[in-house]
Amino acid sequence: MGQGTSRELAVRAIAPREKHPTIFATFQALVPGEAFAMVNDHDPQPLHHQLQHEHPGQFGWEYLEEGPEVWRVRISRSTG
Repeated sequence: MGQGTSRELAVRAIAPREKHPTIFATFQALVPGEAFAMVNDHDPQPLHHQLQHEHPGQFGWEYLEEGPEVWRVRISRSTG
Protein backbone atom coordinates (compact mmCIF):
# COMPACT_ATOMS: atom_id res chain seq x y z
CA MET A 1 0.00 0.00 0.00
CA GLY A 2 1.03 3.60 -0.59
CA GLN A 3 1.10 6.60 1.67
CA GLY A 4 -2.62 7.29 1.49
CA THR A 5 -3.94 10.79 1.08
CA SER A 6 -1.17 13.08 2.26
CA ARG A 7 -2.10 16.25 0.41
CA GLU A 8 -5.16 18.23 -0.47
CA LEU A 9 -5.84 20.33 -3.56
CA ALA A 10 -8.60 22.91 -3.15
CA VAL A 11 -9.73 23.90 -6.63
CA ARG A 12 -12.74 26.07 -5.74
CA ALA A 13 -10.70 29.30 -6.02
CA ILE A 14 -8.90 28.31 -9.23
CA ALA A 15 -10.15 29.86 -12.48
CA PRO A 16 -12.37 27.36 -14.34
CA ARG A 17 -10.01 27.06 -17.33
CA GLU A 18 -7.12 26.24 -14.99
CA LYS A 19 -8.88 23.62 -12.83
CA HIS A 20 -8.40 20.51 -14.96
CA PRO A 21 -4.80 21.35 -15.99
CA THR A 22 -3.93 21.90 -12.30
CA ILE A 23 -5.59 18.65 -11.24
CA PHE A 24 -3.91 16.70 -14.05
CA ALA A 25 -0.49 18.16 -13.18
CA THR A 26 -1.02 17.12 -9.55
CA PHE A 27 -2.04 13.62 -10.66
CA GLN A 28 0.96 13.30 -13.01
CA ALA A 29 3.31 14.21 -10.13
CA LEU A 30 2.07 11.27 -8.04
CA VAL A 31 4.14 8.13 -7.81
CA PRO A 32 2.18 4.85 -7.91
CA GLY A 33 0.39 4.35 -4.61
CA GLU A 34 0.22 8.07 -3.78
CA ALA A 35 -2.99 10.08 -3.65
CA PHE A 36 -4.38 13.52 -3.04
CA ALA A 37 -7.78 14.80 -2.00
CA MET A 38 -9.38 17.25 -4.38
CA VAL A 39 -11.85 19.70 -2.84
CA ASN A 40 -14.45 21.34 -5.08
CA ASP A 41 -17.84 23.07 -4.87
CA HIS A 42 -19.63 20.65 -7.23
CA ASP A 43 -19.58 16.99 -8.23
CA PRO A 44 -16.47 16.56 -10.41
CA GLN A 45 -17.96 13.87 -12.69
CA PRO A 46 -16.63 15.52 -15.89
CA LEU A 47 -13.13 15.25 -14.45
CA HIS A 48 -13.72 11.57 -13.67
CA HIS A 49 -14.72 10.92 -17.29
CA GLN A 50 -11.67 12.82 -18.56
CA LEU A 51 -9.35 10.78 -16.30
CA GLN A 52 -10.99 7.56 -17.54
CA HIS A 53 -10.37 8.63 -21.12
CA GLU A 54 -6.78 9.86 -20.70
CA HIS A 55 -5.53 7.48 -17.98
CA PRO A 56 -7.64 4.29 -18.17
CA GLY A 57 -6.87 1.88 -15.35
CA GLN A 58 -4.20 4.19 -13.91
CA PHE A 59 -6.13 5.91 -11.13
CA GLY A 60 -8.44 5.38 -8.20
CA TRP A 61 -11.45 7.60 -7.45
CA GLU A 62 -13.13 7.64 -4.04
CA TYR A 63 -15.68 10.14 -2.81
CA LEU A 64 -14.82 11.32 0.72
CA GLU A 65 -17.56 13.95 0.90
CA GLU A 66 -20.48 14.35 -1.51
CA GLY A 67 -21.90 17.83 -1.21
CA PRO A 68 -24.09 19.65 -1.32
CA GLU A 69 -21.58 22.48 -0.75
CA VAL A 70 -18.25 20.66 -0.53
CA TRP A 71 -17.13 17.69 -2.59
CA ARG A 72 -13.92 15.85 -1.64
CA VAL A 73 -12.53 13.11 -3.86
CA ARG A 74 -9.48 10.99 -3.17
CA ILE A 75 -7.62 10.54 -6.46
CA SER A 76 -4.83 7.98 -6.39
CA ARG A 77 -2.31 6.72 -8.89
CA SER A 78 -2.62 2.98 -9.40
CA THR A 79 0.33 0.73 -8.63
CA GLY A 80 -0.42 -1.67 -11.46
